[in-house]
Amino acid sequence: MVVEPSADARNAAERMLDADKASRALGIELTELSQGRAVATMTVTELMVNGHDIAHGGYVFLLADTAFACACNSHGPVTVAAGAEVSFVASARLGDTLVATAEERTSYGRNGIYDVTVRRGDGAVIAEFRGRSRTIERNGEAG
Repeated sequence: MVVEPSADARNAAERMLDADKASRALGIELTELSQGRAVATMTVTELMVNGHDIAHGGYVFLLADTAFACACNSHGPVTVAAGAEVSFVASARLGDTLVATAEERTSYGRNGIYDVTVRRGDGAVIAEFRGRSRTIERNGEAG
């Protein structure tokens, strides 16, 4: 069952992404948002390929991290990454559109675990990312 975030939570996640100059500069777009879940897309440009003519892993990580951040913040309170790791599974190339789907696996106290799968337009898995989140603000108070 998909649970829609409250209007305040949706606005918090969207405001966070709107203020994210790095993600905006790369053309990352949020295409779906529900409570604990987000989907973001990015097209690999000339500036994103490395010396092997494949997408630089840092950009793939950044896309996954952006989807993770949106999913974490879909609950409302300010939430940040406490850590993350990525496994690169396949290469992406110039012109590929990548889709990162982030899903909350569990939350406990102020912590959460999220998995993000990054796919190419043909459905091939490019990377698997696991992020750990930490809520730093509740009800408008830092904590």
